[in-house]
Amino acid sequence: MYDEVLPGLYMIKTGKPSCTSYLILGEKMNVLIDPGINQNFGILKKDLRNIELKTNQLNIIVNTHEHVDHFGANIYLQNKVSILAHRYAATKIISADDEVLLCRAHGHDPQGYHVHLWMENTDVLDLGNWFLKVLHTPGHTSGSICIYDPRKKVLISGDTVFAKGTISNISSSGSYGEYINSLARLNTMKIDILLPGHGNISENVEEDIEKAIHNAKMKHKEFLNHG
Repeated sequence: MYDEVLPGLYMIKTGKPSCTSYLILGEKMNVLIDPGINQNFGILKKDLRNIELKTNQLNIIVNTHEHVDHFGANIYLQNKVSILAHRYAATKIISADDEVLLCRAHGHDPQGYHVHLWMENTDVLDLGNWFLKVLHTPGHTSGSICIYDPRKKVLISGDTVFAKGTISNISSSGSYGEYINSLARLNTMKIDILLPGHGNISENVEEDIEKAIHNAKMKHKEFLNHG
């Protein structure tokens, strides 16, 4: 199932346990953010075909973090499309760090993945009509990123923040301190539409991020009180 959220920006939902994928058709290149889990690749491929895009027309795949429900379908694309991830995520993906990747929990082999470009905070992908800025937002995992277009005021947030202020759990590589700091930085930016890795789109972004900061602080307090 897919929907054109903005001209040239598609939200693709291939169903649980996969994340939501986002396709951006740029003037200079086509970018897919989070292709989702392995077993739903056939659905993703069909949706791309319905959008009139073949997989060999993809130029770049960006992984928002190192969990298999977001990067698993890389395995079918990495020999023909460049894979990008933050360097902390890339390290775990290529080293088959299963405790972090959660592959075996979903019945997948964590080995055999490749990342072509290891990204840093504030790296940019210039697609011509889209200007995508990489924001390193650790917390859920150490390698979590968001993708932000400051001109269009669009944030693709992966699992960093969701509609209604819902937050992710803290994975073994993440921390509440980093999470709260990442959310506070996002709260300084002008964002009109937030596109999360799961669930509904947020158009009350400032309110939702403020709720997320509150929720993360409360969870951190519980963690400190109860260990």
